[in-house]
Amino acid sequence: MNNKNMRICPVERSGSLDCKIRKWVQNPNKILKHYIKEGMTILELGCGPGFFTIDIAQMVGNAGQVIAADLQEGMLEKLRNKIKGTKLEDRILLHKCDENKIGISQDVDFVLLFYMVHEVMDKESLFHEIKSILKPNGQVLIVEPPIHVSKKEFENTIKIANNVGLNIIERPKILFSKTGILTKTAV
Repeated sequence: MNNKNMRICPVERSGSLDCKIRKWVQNPNKILKHYIKEGMTILELGCGPGFFTIDIAQMVGNAGQVIAADLQEGMLEKLRNKIKGTKLEDRILLHKCDENKIGISQDVDFVLLFYMVHEVMDKESLFHEIKSILKPNGQVLIVEPPIHVSKKEFENTIKIANNVGLNIIERPKILFSKTGILTKTAV
């Protein structure tokens, strides 16, 4: 996931990713309630300071797990401080990605890619790695911002995912976003 010269939100500006106003516009429970169930293992790639992570951890319950992955140790530290001393600490695994690899081998039921795929230069490698850890019937939610990603760019991303064997099955409506739910191609 080489990100040189891309627009990665710096840790210093992470407050804009984790504010109450955003909760009204992009409520994690409303967005994810149809996809995440108790006991699931979820990969949240590009978790930032944990805007979605906390809600996801509550949705998966005691038997589930959230792998909160980010390139920036500073983002993971913000999330670590949020969950320290809470019951969610046992459900959330913090993972620092490399620039060119997610670097997990655990199979997952669901992958959340919220406003981050446009930051990845080698999307084909990203989708190959996701496909390799996605359980049968697992799903991937891609959500991209309209300001940074044109319709043509988003459709190209979907095409790359399709070529890897992840097919779009749904386009959920999320305010101010281009979206797609992907699943593995049947073999």
